Order: sequence, then C-alpha cells, then structure tokens
Amino acid sequence: MNDTLKILICAGEVSGDIHAAALMRALRTAAGRPLVFRGFGGDAMHNEGAELLYHTDRIAIIGITPVLLNLPFLLGMMRRMKREILAWKPDLVLTVDYPGMNLRLARFAHDRGIRTVHYICPQVWAWHRGRIPKLARMLDQLLCILPFEPALFKQTPLDVRFTGHPLVDRVAETRAEPPAALPWDGAYRIALLPGSRAGEITRILPRLLAAAVLLDKRLDGDCSFIIPAPTPAMRALGEAVAARARVRPARLTFVDGQARHVMLQAHAAAVASGTATLEACLMRCPTVLVYTASRVTYWVARWLVKGVKHLGLANIIAGREVMPELLQDAFTPQRLADQLQRYLADTGERARALTALDETIALLGAGDASARAADAIMAATHPHPS
Repeated sequence: MNDTLKILICAGEVSGDIHAAALMRALRTAAGRPLVFRGFGGDAMHNEGAELLYHTDRIAIIGITPVLLNLPFLLGMMRRMKREILAWKPDLVLTVDYPGMNLRLARFAHDRGIRTVHYICPQVWAWHRGRIPKLARMLDQLLCILPFEPALFKQTPLDVRFTGHPLVDRVAETRAEPPAALPWDGAYRIALLPGSRAGEITRILPRLLAAAVLLDKRLDGDCSFIIPAPTPAMRALGEAVAARARVRPARLTFVDGQARHVMLQAHAAAVASGTATLEACLMRCPTVLVYTASRVTYWVARWLVKGVKHLGLANIIAGREVMPELLQDAFTPQRLADQLQRYLADTGERARALTALDETIALLGAGDASARAADAIMAATHPHPS
C-alpha cells in the first residue's frame, strides 16, 4: 500500500491561490501521511510546495472579450489538464473557486471514478440555480464559505458543508499584528476604497472625492482620508484620477496595500462593492457600499441575478441591510456624505451599525476555515492501493 496521497489542486485567480495555499497547509496537518500536490495556481501555492503546470499570471482572465481572445490557450490548457488526470491518476481532484474551468475538470475526473471536491461554492444563489443538480452530479463534496449555501442543495445527495469563511482567519491575523503606522491627520478617520480594477477606480473615485469634500466642510475641516491601493499600478491610477478630479479633500493620502489595517483604524468607510465590503464588516468598520457601472452592464447584471435583494455580501449573509448600498444614480456625493456623517456624528447610528456588523460576523463562524475544510476532505479521502 502506497500511503502517499496525490492531490491535483487547481486555482485560477490570485484570491483562489491564497485560499488554496492555506488549504494545502491545513491538509498536511490533517492528513497524517505524505501529500503530493500538482496542478495550477500562483505563488502562494508554489511556496507551499505545489508543482505548477500553469501560473495564475497567465490564466486569471476576466471578461467576455479577453476570454475569447485567449480561447486557443484555454482550450489547450484544458486538454493538457485532462491528460494529466489520466496519466498521473490523482487520488483527489481539489478545485478552488474559478468555476468556469475548474468544474469542467471536476466533471471529467468524476466521470472517471476520481474523487472530486470543490472549495468555495459558485454563486448559484445569485444566478443560474439550474446548476445545482449539475454540481451534484459532478462532485463528491462541496465546501461552502457562506452559511446559507448548504441549504440550497438539500434536495440533492451531494455532501455539502459550511466550513467557515477564510476571511475570518485573515482578519484575525490582522488584528493580532501590531497597529500599522498610518498617515491619519484629523479627528475623523475615513477609509475610501474605490475598487481594485482600473474601470472601477476611474468611475467611482471622483464621486468618493466629491463626497469627501462635502463631509470635510460639514465637520470643520477635521477629516482625514486614506485610500489603500491594492497594487502600485492601481495607486498610480488613483493618484492620476485624484489629480484630475474637480474637487478633492485637503487631507487625502494613498498607501500601498494595508486595506484591513486602514479599515480597522477608520471610524467609517466608503467601499466599492466586492470582497472588501465583507472585510470592512469583519473589521467592524461602519461602511457605505457604493458602486456604479455602465448602464448596459448594470441592467445585464440585474437581468442575470435573480432572487437577491442586496449586492453586498455582508447584507446577503445578514438577510438585511447592515451597510447602506448606494448604486448607480443613487450613488451621489450628497447621499454618501449624509450617511458617513451619521456614522461619525450620531452616536446612536454608529452603535446600531456596530451591533448589526457584530451580528453578521457571528454568522460567519469562529474561524479556522481552512482547518475545518481540510478535516472534511480527509475524513472521506483515501489513497488508491499501489
């Protein structure tokens, strides 16, 4: 009997790479036997010892046009990964997020009798619920990071478990670190997060800056604003947008990264819709969610997304609005300044916001998401006899 467990692990984006690397560490602890990892991912997985056949730098492709332009490469990658499954004969195919390609690989492996586990449930609760029975036919196990997701699969035989959200652990790590030395310069500290993509920053940042100017005037010019840029390129773009903006607050500073530290120290935040809004919730930072997209993109999204009242993850998890959402035409400097002022100047409003955030945090579990996911995987995984 060969006791080594061979795991083909696949993550196609930076966030998935980070989650996959944490899961690899937890699997080594839970396994009690040698593990070998091979697949595709990024630097975090490579540093954990995975043999990468493809890197996320090449495969993290977003949008219809980029996918079409890269279709020959993606089809070739799919063919190679299928050959790898047939030749290497892994004990487990473990796919992490990136459902477009990963679920096709999972179906291929499952049809050939190889155990398949998918970590991070596709957003079937938002659109295309017809995928639910299909997922049940191509997977042996589905590990969810949102507490309401397992109930969606009650009518299927699939083993579905909520194992906690990995961000809970990342936030705990941030809180355990020494306080970051950030360039605050005022009695009121406000975090501004205009998004992580160029288009978001170009559309959203000017409105954030206009709201910041209004808020600063109302609070006697004693506001300090920090924008944590996710990458140097996005910082350069943000600074260029701010330089061209019609108005900007006097005390505005960009910093590299440190978004969680900024939100931890801020008294309030305005955050573009995305994972950062859930981070803001976990950092207990009263937040206004903002977003604007082209009218075509917005209405296509509204048409695709069914049965979801809110855009922000914290609001979806809570089942109510724990952070106000200002979207499209409702996202005006005046409305944003009004809500931020309530967080900063109205102690009752601030207390209610913090209570709502705490109740949402409690729904996400106590942490150790990767360890719980690893335990669930190992409890039902066994190596093939040699």
